[in-house]
Amino acid sequence: MANTTAVYARIDTKLKENAEQILNQLGITPNAAIQMLYSQIVLVKGMPFESKLPNRKPLALGAMSKEELDCELQKGSDDVNERRTFSLEGVNFKRIIKDE
Repeated sequence: MANTTAVYARIDTKLKENAEQILNQLGITPNAAIQMLYSQIVLVKGMPFESKLPNRKPLALGAMSKEELDCELQKGSDDVNERRTFSLEGVNFKRIIKDE
């Protein structure tokens, strides 16, 4: 058996349950998922995803000019037409409301 060590972390209960439900559907154990994450960290010599603050604040409707609003509405229309959309289940409304 390979030399192994335990990793302990405290995370939000609901987050853990949601993640493990998805992992289960993928046929991946939590241990395997953590092993994959650590392997990617070593492989890319950092986090395997971009971790940074957004460049700009979310848009506030009242602070936008008509041209800016038209531009944002066109972007949304283009996304729908190109099928760049999210399912209702894929949107974290709690986070959106909490971040405002």
